[in-house]
Amino acid sequence: MRGLKDKILIVAGGGSGIGAATARRLAEEGAILAIGDIVETAAQQVAASIVGAGGRATGHAFDIASEASVADLIKATVDLHGQLDGLHVNAADMRALREDTDASDISFDIFDRTITVNMRGHLICTKQAMPHLLKSHGALVYTTSEAAYVGEPTRVSYAMSKSGINALMRHVASRWGREGVRANAVAPGFTLTEEIDAQLPQDARETFFTQVRSARLVSPEDIAATVAFLLSDDAMSINGQVISVDGGRLMRA
Repeated sequence: MRGLKDKILIVAGGGSGIGAATARRLAEEGAILAIGDIVETAAQQVAASIVGAGGRATGHAFDIASEASVADLIKATVDLHGQLDGLHVNAADMRALREDTDASDISFDIFDRTITVNMRGHLICTKQAMPHLLKSHGALVYTTSEAAYVGEPTRVSYAMSKSGINALMRHVASRWGREGVRANAVAPGFTLTEEIDAQLPQDARETFFTQVRSARLVSPEDIAATVAFLLSDDAMSINGQVISVDGGRLMRA
């Protein structure tokens, strides 16, 4: 892809799953990575695997719910490399997701935690990164979800927060697009991360497969390829969009 070589990019939430796959793909394209994760050792392990493969990456502690932590990650990256060209915001609280229910009995502790991570945290990342992205004419890519569209009977907090991420992304594109900053989002469907792939029963796998219109289920590398494209110069005319990567499960205008 054009325009990724030597770009300074952050993957905020890159210690496992989609974030780790994205960091590796961006490094393969020649980018220089700062990988943040709430599990610092996970971020460092992904960075080490990239360096071992001939790429350039560093791993950092990162808590999206803490403005100071987000600021530290971005400052460390800019101090080390002199600029910031792009940011992929990919953080989520999986414990809160597992306890998310419906509007009749949702725990407001779970709701508040989900909003803190998925909305406030993504806004913090945007606010902290924007001065640097304006200088570099850089790009933002958020990880949203099909949950924002599909109308699930559970995970009400998660769906609401992902709709909020989509609104934030469109705001950024509208507010700063003419100043050279692009913002887009990738919306994964059910994705076979390593952890899910190892634990998913065959009958559940078959059920998920009946819901897609592709020859296989979605992999983290599929999401990574889309994020890489959206951060690249090949996507210079794509701004304010949500790109679904779900094997054709949802077909929407």
